[in-house]
Amino acid sequence: MNKYIPLILLGVLLNAFAQIVIKKGMMNIGQFEFSMENLVPIGLKVATCPFVILGIIFYVVSLAVWLMVLSRCDVSYAYPMLSIGYIVAAICGRIFFDEPVGLLRMTGILVICLGVYLLTRSAS
Repeated sequence: MNKYIPLILLGVLLNAFAQIVIKKGMMNIGQFEFSMENLVPIGLKVATCPFVILGIIFYVVSLAVWLMVLSRCDVSYAYPMLSIGYIVAAICGRIFFDEPVGLLRMTGILVICLGVYLLTRSAS
């Protein structure tokens, strides 16, 4: 199963980058309230935002890749690998959005890395 790690990583990275790109788009749109009055104007802003559109494209491609992964790997092996996306998202959040990544978050990321490493060692 280790031979499928590049395919798994591609799916995970596409998914994580979708989050980052959509976050950028939503930062451009700004905070809003969910209400009937906002449904059309905010819906139009979201639907026409290039970053949101790109993020959706990343999601669609990541879904196609993930379908290939699940056709080749055990779900009990592949699905936990999605946690790598947490690491990518935290790092990108820090780099691109200047989000705080303190000691507690860093420790959590290291624990996730250790778990993913152990998971890859369990492949048969």
